[in-house]
Amino acid sequence: MFIKHAQFTSARKSGILQAGEAAIRAIPPAFPLDATVAVNPFLGQVNENIAATSARLARVAGVNATQPRNVLFEDIQTGRIGDEDLIAALGASSSPLKPGNLEALKGLASRPARKPRTASTIADLAATATGIDWPSVISRTFGLWASGHFDRGQALWTPAPDEGALVAWRAWASRDLTPEIAGLGGFCSRVSASPDTSEQAVLKTTESLGLSIAAAETAFHRLLLDLGGWAQHARWQLWQAELTGGTDTTLADLLAIRLIWEDALLMQFPEINDQWKDEISAHEEPLAASCDQVVDAILQEASERTYQREIISKLGPSNAGLKRPTVQAAFCIDVRSEVFRRALESQSTGIETIGFAGFFGLPLAHTDHGSDVVENHLPVLLKPALASSSQGDKKTEHNERVGRRVLRAFDRFRQAAVSSFAFVEAAGPLYGLKLVRNAIGITGNKSGHSPAPYLDPDLDTKTKIEIAATVLKAMSLTKGHAPTVLLVGHGAQMTNNPHKSAYHCGACGGYSGEVSARLLASLLNDPETRAGLPTKGIEIPSDTHFIAGLHDTTTDNVTLYPEDCGRSGTEVLSLEKWLAQAGAAARAERALRLPGAKASSIASRAMDWSQIRPEWGLAGCAAFVAAPRYVTATADLEGRAFLHSYDWQSDEDFKTLELILTAPVVVASWISLQYYGSSVAPEVFGGGNKLIHNAVGGIGVVEGNGGALKPGLPWQTLHDGKKLVHKPLRLSVLIEAPQDAISAVLEAHPEVTALFDNGWLHLFAMKEGTAVSRYEPGGKWSVEDHLDKAA
Repeated sequence: MFIKHAQFTSARKSGILQAGEAAIRAIPPAFPLDATVAVNPFLGQVNENIAATSARLARVAGVNATQPRNVLFEDIQTGRIGDEDLIAALGASSSPLKPGNLEALKGLASRPARKPRTASTIADLAATATGIDWPSVISRTFGLWASGHFDRGQALWTPAPDEGALVAWRAWASRDLTPEIAGLGGFCSRVSASPDTSEQAVLKTTESLGLSIAAAETAFHRLLLDLGGWAQHARWQLWQAELTGGTDTTLADLLAIRLIWEDALLMQFPEINDQWKDEISAHEEPLAASCDQVVDAILQEASERTYQREIISKLGPSNAGLKRPTVQAAFCIDVRSEVFRRALESQSTGIETIGFAGFFGLPLAHTDHGSDVVENHLPVLLKPALASSSQGDKKTEHNERVGRRVLRAFDRFRQAAVSSFAFVEAAGPLYGLKLVRNAIGITGNKSGHSPAPYLDPDLDTKTKIEIAATVLKAMSLTKGHAPTVLLVGHGAQMTNNPHKSAYHCGACGGYSGEVSARLLASLLNDPETRAGLPTKGIEIPSDTHFIAGLHDTTTDNVTLYPEDCGRSGTEVLSLEKWLAQAGAAARAERALRLPGAKASSIASRAMDWSQIRPEWGLAGCAAFVAAPRYVTATADLEGRAFLHSYDWQSDEDFKTLELILTAPVVVASWISLQYYGSSVAPEVFGGGNKLIHNAVGGIGVVEGNGGALKPGLPWQTLHDGKKLVHKPLRLSVLIEAPQDAISAVLEAHPEVTALFDNGWLHLFAMKEGTAVSRYEPGGKWSVEDHLDKAA
């Protein structure tokens, strides 16, 4: 973010800085590897529709925001997209450029779309003029500096760790001879003479480059995207600062750095000046979707309507089951739990499952056993309100810390520039044994559980009761409690995977969910809490006990923590038997989708260091359903739907509905759109090829030995080697609630309404398990007779 100074008060200066702010806001944040969470890559474009976003991305990145036309046309030819959906999508488009009828739409769909024209940077023009790959030179030299500057503890030595990005880069670049060796004479001296604040540098270089205010925003956006994930990491730093009311200038510094490069190249190669003026003129053109982009947006909409009819046809009222189930099991709404929930319910008619966000309503700042690092176990949209710890007694903590320090020292010895050579001699034979064990899948298993987490400081009785009542109401779990209620968080066991945290619980900030589950179980078993809940209208039977668990989504094993509440014996043995059988059924179903997998081999894939697809994560996610379980109980949703339990009839003042629409739905949209963006524009929003990844600075990965940081999902996460496993569809949200209540929530939250008004999410209101109306932009609802007909 720019900090405007008094001397920058002219209209031009103000306009340029505003354009810089807009370009910065157009960049999505990328979270570091230790707490990776999905981020909507179109976060800066939520106030535009998808055709307009395609026009923007075509100019600044050379990509579209929809599936390739040939893929969509193939779906039309094979009948996967029918005429009914094409007609509906055509009617839903408000663009004056849309085709006049179905035949015209199909005719255009059969023709190849024009390739998007990306605006060229000065580096691109200089490369064409000189034959020197200047974009690559910039990417590698900048990436080498950035990997050290942003390092989060991976490197043994970090240059100028406390300096701002622009100041630190100027010190580095004024001594780096790589650009001059490549042919950019005098670059070091130009860097030394450049301004030392981002505002001054941006203003000076844009004046030198002849950039107009009208051209500046998309020109700046183009340059920031040129930096790949480094710009997105800097945007994350701004995101973090703003959560606490502060700000951060790092991304503005990176824009200034990239502009200094552009300025130096134009001064060195003035023969490209006329071409650069043409590019400025292109940037000055108003952004507007082309006919091709409008057609592709309509086809994308038709593809999504096809899926909507498919899922809606599967939903509907069913028998609610027993009046009082034997077991209720609450899982995270994560789409991977949908498969396991079906498998578990098939074990007994007395089992009922529930869906709720995996942090279980506890916004925790947690300190783990043997650690001083504070982990935020909550959605990134929220701030921690509670502190917790898993610290044990002093002796245990001391031993754990000593053990971790020994391991860190060992790793330092193994990685350091000089001692790494001695490491081979000193530990080679022993380490060779470790490599052999890892190669054949013998990695050893940790025994026992970590110490039970506890709130630190503890809560007073009134606060315990308030939190417990709020969580139970949000879960729609205020009555009909089973004797045993499981609270199951989730995590993912795997090895040699830099993106491991992305497989953990997104609602827990990229950490596994057992801490939240164990703390809530403890809170709900607390006698003081239980005694006070009737004052909130919640009666929990005296024979009801809450037990925490952890679902390993890679192996489909569930670990229970009955010792936290003193449970044991036949009750726990029966639970473990049902969970084990459900895990076997879930593995058998998942094995059909995983390349080369068998039900018997899925568990071993988790600890196979060479496995590039230990599981599919959330690939395939396409729907969010907030309704009582009876609406989805008989449906096989193929692990593609977020399932949130919700009973609107017990929702006073629709506060839970408001919570669902403003938190879980938004988080699910981030997940869905990250998978979508990494699929339709992998070169911009994807994570590259796992086979050549190298982790950098604890931040992210690069391909090979340097260059741009890769911000999104690796290709192997989305693709099985032959085809995309994730079908890029915008999320369809189906809520069992009166449409007037839904509309009232949207009116109170315009930032959420924008997601639906601009088509980034689809919204349906349901009644008794049937979708009865579709939300239309502008707050209208339409009734469509064909909604419940299967594609």
